[in-house]
Amino acid sequence: MTPATVLVVEDEIIIAKGIERQIKKLGYVVAGTAATGEEAVRKAAELRPDIILMDINLGDGMDGVAAATAVRRESGTPVVFLTAHSDDDTLQRAKLAEPHGYVLKPYEDKDLQTTIEIALYKHQMECRLRENEQWLAATLGSIGDGVIATDARGRVRFLNALAEQLTGWTQADALDRDLRDVFHIVHEKTRRPATNPAVVALEKGESATLDPDTILIGKDGNERPIDDNAAPIRDVAGRVSGAVLVFRDVTERRHLEDHLRQALKMEAIGRLAGGIAHDFNNITTVVTGFCELLLTGDLSPHDHVDAIRRIHEAGTRAAALTRQIMAFSHKQLLVQCALNLNTVVRDMGSMVERLIGADVAFVADLAPGLGPVNADPTQISQVILNLTANARDAMPTGGRLTVATANVELGDETVRSHPDVRPGRYALLSVSDTGTGMPEDVLVHMFEPFFTTKGVGRGTGLGLATVYGIIKQSQGHAEVTSRVGTGTTVRLYLPLIDEPPAVADGDGVRAEKGHETILLVEDDATVRRVAAVILRESGYTVFEASSGLDAIALVERYPDPIHLLVIDLVMPHLPGREAAERLTRLKPGMRVLMISGCSGEMPVQQQEAQKAAADFLPKPFGLGDLTAKVREILDRA
Repeated sequence: MTPATVLVVEDEIIIAKGIERQIKKLGYVVAGTAATGEEAVRKAAELRPDIILMDINLGDGMDGVAAATAVRRESGTPVVFLTAHSDDDTLQRAKLAEPHGYVLKPYEDKDLQTTIEIALYKHQMECRLRENEQWLAATLGSIGDGVIATDARGRVRFLNALAEQLTGWTQADALDRDLRDVFHIVHEKTRRPATNPAVVALEKGESATLDPDTILIGKDGNERPIDDNAAPIRDVAGRVSGAVLVFRDVTERRHLEDHLRQALKMEAIGRLAGGIAHDFNNITTVVTGFCELLLTGDLSPHDHVDAIRRIHEAGTRAAALTRQIMAFSHKQLLVQCALNLNTVVRDMGSMVERLIGADVAFVADLAPGLGPVNADPTQISQVILNLTANARDAMPTGGRLTVATANVELGDETVRSHPDVRPGRYALLSVSDTGTGMPEDVLVHMFEPFFTTKGVGRGTGLGLATVYGIIKQSQGHAEVTSRVGTGTTVRLYLPLIDEPPAVADGDGVRAEKGHETILLVEDDATVRRVAAVILRESGYTVFEASSGLDAIALVERYPDPIHLLVIDLVMPHLPGREAAERLTRLKPGMRVLMISGCSGEMPVQQQEAQKAAADFLPKPFGLGDLTAKVREILDRA
């Protein structure tokens, strides 16, 4: 082992020589000597000794305390003070230099050696500690998560670079502040303060995670969705001495999940393309065939009425099919309502049959008197579609698909095996197939995102994960049972509610007639003609315009009141919302009904109407839909 090198700093030459002899006798190497503070600082930098023995009083110039302070700042070499003075003032001054030891003259060789060895060991430990701190800081600074550490009182002790970026706080500004000031989080929907996992870790001494849908509000006011967890930090005695919080910005993950969900919807639409084309061809055959018969004029009065009724039914079927396509092919705002699952299954019947093909028998076993649930009908339709597609893939040679509903009661037994389930009354939606089934090791992963038993390119692995997410979002419960060679059953439980299901408006019955004046602005001549005839037959005075600019010119020439503007949102030259704003300035008090059949996202159209403080009616609409909406707006106080 190489002996330690020592720099001796002593202004008395005789004493310095005596110290040198002692050092050599104890087995150390004398790197050199210095008589002044300035010389000590210079030689410490040049010789790089392992330790310095320094007298506090060095005569004129820089004394030992100042020299030790300079050495510690520039090279970090440990210093042991040698002095004959032990008064309080000297001791207090010596502490300022943070020495590694202090030996009073006269001293024994054993005392000096012990002090040197302790100083060297202490310096070694400090070096290791600094290296560990630098290593830890570099590690925490390079990871892709924000990290904040606190003391036992919840005061900030450390932020890595990403935590500084996400919170907007620098470590210097955040030190010793309450964590809740630096890490300000709220629930995304309610905007109420969210429970801080680090605070939970400090109080309970156990790991904690963040509530879903939590927003971090930075110092600059920027908001971002985050995901995080916290764990307590314990000292050697096992006491909680602080907490570490690890968090990340999940904005990009949310975008990715949205894109993947969209891909899943489009995958379903691709599967349905053939059936949709078949249905539309049937509808157009009915419409064109009966129209040609009507145009010949050869039909009897009874057949004439029947033909018109058949055309109307075909149009209604086309509208329903279009709404289903829109629901699955476009992003849509969630609209939860009181819903009867039997209604959704019936509406999805033809789509399901097209999807599973002719070699799979479809059975709908719907319980009479099924109670209502609170859910989004589009999402429930997507659930049925996803489960149906999985069932079809499990029956490549044919079989039977059964969709059943029932009122059930989940009691304590279910709750014990599924702690996330609340006891109570539920509506059960089950989808069963007679397919290949699944072994237990596959079954336990069925609701995991991206897990799939299909080959590459045959699925996203998000089908059942999406189903699970939708059901949990509606406070429900999902479970799967399966046996190899027998088939699979997916059971979905949604809590029953007391509110009765909503009844669709616009049943084809014309609303009460009116007498007001209406301005109808629609660029499609046929649609404008139909709407105008419906409104005039209902007693209204109707002015027509084919564009927003034509409507403005008409209003500028018309001096009397116009009670209602019915305008298409999407038109060339001047968009409907902008035209409505200009028209309502010309006719203050005129109410507005916006209509649209745009194939884009319907929620976007509704938002456009809301910006113009207008009502909204989507196309296609029937006689009852239009007249009821018009009457509702005009009668509104």
